Amino acid sequence: MDLVALEEIKRVKYRYLRCVDLKQWDDVADTFTADAVADYGTPAKGDSSPLEGRDAILAFLRQSLDNDLITTHFAGQPEIEIDGDTATGTWAFQDKVISVKHGVVIAGAAFYEDAYRRDEDGRWRIARTGYTRTYELTASLKDLPNLKFTAHRWAE
Repeated sequence: MDLVALEEIKRVKYRYLRCVDLKQWDDVADTFTADAVADYGTPAKGDSSPLEGRDAILAFLRQSLDNDLITTHFAGQPEIEIDGDTATGTWAFQDKVISVKHGVVIAGAAFYEDAYRRDEDGRWRIARTGYTRTYELTASLKDLPNLKFTAHRWAE
C-alpha cells in the first residue's frame, strides 16, 4: 500500500469537509477534479440528481449552505483502496446543520462513497462523491419536544 498516497487522500477529504464548514469555496473547488460528480441526496429532500462538474458542485454547495447556516461535517474510519493514480474510499460521516433563520437543527449520519484521482499536478482530488444517509434528525429550535426523526429503511 502506498502510505503517502493514502495520507494525501485522507487529507483532501478532511480539507473538503473543513472548507465546506468555513465556506472557503475556492479551497473547496480545489479538492475536486474538473469533471467531478457529486450526489448529496437526503431522506428529507428525497433523491437528488447527480451534479456533474466542479462548477455545478460548487454552485449547489454555495446555494445550499449559504451564510445563514452553521454546519459541521465529520468523516472518519476510512476504507481506502489505491490503484495507481486512482482510488476509492468509504467514510463514516456525521453532520449537523443549524439554521437560526428557519429555527431548526438537523443532525445526520451517512456513509460516503468516493473516487479519487491524482491529477497532472500530482495532487489527489475527489473525482466522485456521494452518500447514503442512515438517518436525519430534525428539531425545532423553538420547541424541542416537537422533534422529527427520519431514518433510512434498510431492505429486508
